[in-house]
Formats: sequence, structure tokens, C-alpha cells
Amino acid sequence: MLSIGSLKNNIAQILIILKKDLVFSLALALSVITSFFSTPKIEYIDFKVLFTLFNLMLIVSAFKHMKVLDKLAVTLLIKYDSSKKISFILIYLTFFSSMLITNDVALITFVPLALIISKRASISPMKLVIFQTLAANIGSGLTPMGNPQNLFLFSYYRLTGFEFLKTMISFTLLGIIWLFILNNLGKNKKLKFDLDNIIIESKVKVMIFSLLFIFIILSVFNIINYKLAFIITLLTVLILNKKLLLKVDYILLLTFVCFFVFIGNLSSLPFIKSLARSFLQNKTTTYFSSIILSQVVSNVPCSILLANFTSNWRELLLGVNIGGLGTLVASLASVISYKLYIKKRTANAQSRYLTLFTLYNLISLLVFTFVLYFIFIF
Repeated sequence: MLSIGSLKNNIAQILIILKKDLVFSLALALSVITSFFSTPKIEYIDFKVLFTLFNLMLIVSAFKHMKVLDKLAVTLLIKYDSSKKISFILIYLTFFSSMLITNDVALITFVPLALIISKRASISPMKLVIFQTLAANIGSGLTPMGNPQNLFLFSYYRLTGFEFLKTMISFTLLGIIWLFILNNLGKNKKLKFDLDNIIIESKVKVMIFSLLFIFIILSVFNIINYKLAFIITLLTVLILNKKLLLKVDYILLLTFVCFFVFIGNLSSLPFIKSLARSFLQNKTTTYFSSIILSQVVSNVPCSILLANFTSNWRELLLGVNIGGLGTLVASLASVISYKLYIKKRTANAQSRYLTLFTLYNLISLLVFTFVLYFIFIF
């Protein structure tokens, strides 16, 4: 039985976590509040996403522990000695990889590399991480498997590969140009750093975890069952290095659970469904409704909800991909990079990141919304 002192201590620790992690606090509050208006259901939670994130966090932690990411960072820094060149490589690496391994996997793979490079080169990683997030959310739009909303709409409307590509190619090309502009706006700094020779002690373990990483990527594409991937990953970690389990960001996983519940609750409300019916009568309203709604409920549930009420698949497809820009919750992949960035940083740093993230994303949202509107709809 807990004593009063122990209970107070536990409550104090919970309050510290809530105060420190603003996004988790927001997600928790929203999930609790909406649960009073709509009964939460277990099916709202995407367990595949949770298990995959857990697996990837273990793999990335393993690579960090074995200094694989440090080795990659040093290799890039030796070859490229300016801040713009380094950011260019990392932004487009995230951009193009997201087309194949999805936006969330691209971010959880390459943001840690950006953080290590920034630390070694003594530069601020804030803008770079924000641009990587934009890159992942834009680059993933080109392919059906790039993100969950694309996969759903591709299947739901029974689109051909040509129809899909024809619609999304302008979005992607605009993204390539826009990211190039953003990367060239800042000052180019000549990087000065002292680099140690990184020695990887166990190449066998590196190979095992590399194969495990490939195994997890296959589970993303449903080639291998994600539950099997989870079991094998967990067993491998328990055998090779069980301390990696302490490196997992469990608060991030809980944040996703809370967002899933909030989004599920909100999407099931009758007035939301009523609004969907009234706003999806033509192409223009479908386009703008999907962009605006994504800012509140995230673009994946927005796609699932609105697809039931419209045949304007092209406008919906464009809208939910553009809608992934904007607020932090517009694409839940953005929450991943935010959490990776703010780890062990002050509340001040969290606030600065959110401010700058919102600024760049809202500007990007406006640019993409109106440029693509005039290309496709006007």
C-alpha cells in the first residue's frame, strides 16, 4: 500500500513529465476531453505504427551505441565542410528515402544522424530538423507507400499507378524546389571541427542489427507481419543488449496513443460527419476542407473520414498531403522529429522549436495550397 508521501512523490513526478513534455500533455488533455463526448475504442489505436516505432527506436539506439551514426557523421563531415552542403545532403536524403520507407521511418532514421552531425560540427540543428520534417512529409507524397493516407486512398479509390503519379508529381517537384529555396536562405558556414577516428568494435552486431532494420522495413510494407518483427526485434535486443530497452522513448509512444484516441473520438462525432457531407460537394471545397481538417485531426484520419463522402479523389489526395504541412499534429510524423529534437533540451528550446516549426510549416502550407490550387483546380 502506497504511503501519502510516496503518492505525493509520484504525483509530483507525473506533473514534472507533463510540464516538460508539452505535446504529450496536449495529446493527453485532448484525448480525455473528447472521451466525454465520444466513447473511445481500442480500434482507434494503430498498433502497427506503435510496434514499428518501438522497433525502430531500438535499432537507432543500437546504432548509436555501436557508434554507427557517429561513423556516418564523420564520413559526411570529412567530405562536406559547409553547413549548406551538409543540410542539403540530409534534407534530400530524408526527402527521397521517405518515398520508399515512409515519412515516419525516414525521420526516425535520419534525424538522429542530423543531431549527431550538428553536435560534432557545433552548429544548431533546429532548422535542419524542421526542414527534414518538411522533406519527409513532402517526399512521401509521391508514392502510395510513402505514407498511410496515400496507401489508404490508393486502395479505396482503386487508382492506377499512373493516375496517382500524375496527380502527385507537381506536389513533389514543387517540394524539391521549395526545400532548395529554404536551404539556401540561411548563411553558409564553413565548418570547423576536430574529428576523432571512430572505431566500430563489433561488426557482427552491426550486421545483425542492419539485417534487423531491413526486416522491420519489410514489416512496414506488410511483406512480414509486424507482430513477428516486434517479437524478433525484442528477442534480439534481450540477447545482445537489453539496456537498449531503457533508451526507448515511451512517452512518445503514449503521445501517439493519446492522439489516436483523440482523432478517433473527434472523427466519430456526428457534427464532424455532418460538416464533411456539407463541405464536399465540389472539387474546391473538397480540396480546402481536407487541408483545413488535417490541421486539427491529422491527415490520415482526415483521409479515412472524408473519403466516405466524396468522389473527388484527386482533390482529396492533394489536400491531405498538403494538409500534412502546418500544425505539429497535421502529420503525426512531425511529432517524431519534434520529440527527437527536444530530448534533453530545456522548455525554452521546446518553445523556440515549436515557434519556428509553425512559422516554416504555415508558410509552406500557404505556398503549396495556392500554387497547386491554380495548377489543378482553378
